[in-house]
Amino acid sequence: MSIEVVRIPVLSDNYVWLARESESGEVLVVDPAVAAPVLAKAEELGWAITQIWNTHWHPDHVGGNAEIKAATGCTITGPAAEAERIPTLDVQVKGGERIAFGAAEALVLDVPAHTAGHIAFHFADEQIIFVGDTLFAMGCGRLFEGTATQMFDNMQTLAALPDNTTVYCAHEYTQSNGRYALVAEPENEALAARMAEVDAMRLRGEATVPTTIGLERATNPFMRAATADQLAERRAAKDSFKG
Repeated sequence: MSIEVVRIPVLSDNYVWLARESESGEVLVVDPAVAAPVLAKAEELGWAITQIWNTHWHPDHVGGNAEIKAATGCTITGPAAEAERIPTLDVQVKGGERIAFGAAEALVLDVPAHTAGHIAFHFADEQIIFVGDTLFAMGCGRLFEGTATQMFDNMQTLAALPDNTTVYCAHEYTQSNGRYALVAEPENEALAARMAEVDAMRLRGEATVPTTIGLERATNPFMRAATADQLAERRAAKDSFKG
């Protein structure tokens, strides 16, 4: 694989992703909530940050933009539909466009619902995708600015990717998502087995992401929803779930 990805835990449950493309040596930060831990990790690795990519405008995804740019001179790319809410953007992109990261290239996917202009970045050749807050391990983003139909369409788009696609989402929500998933699909044996593994990992203090498309197809109640109405029902139930 030509892209190496490093997980940086920040705030209470965010993950910032730091990636390096081996042929060019370019270094990318995806959704920097804060700057200091990102700059420190890059320095530790000897990686010179050249780009930041934002999936959406929420402060816990763009909060580190300005400080990282000031320190590195990097270029910041993000959703054109949310440019007014991300004043640090240098490059605006939308679904269907392609972005270079050294010798690699990502396809931008429009995945609105969590926010109106949310995007994802798919590296088909490397079989990885950065999804921000659209898809989580056994979960999906809250519908803050969009509809269940939009999120259902997003789930279908993502489910169509190869099973071995590695999914880099932005939060450690797996355990709480899984507790609801067990209620939504109590007879799903793959889900029960996964939750046992997740509980053990969290007990050891381990991260549970990235995940894969194949694993989500088997265990994610939102990706597995048969209709937009069913996804809406599940999303509403998860929003009020206390388990």
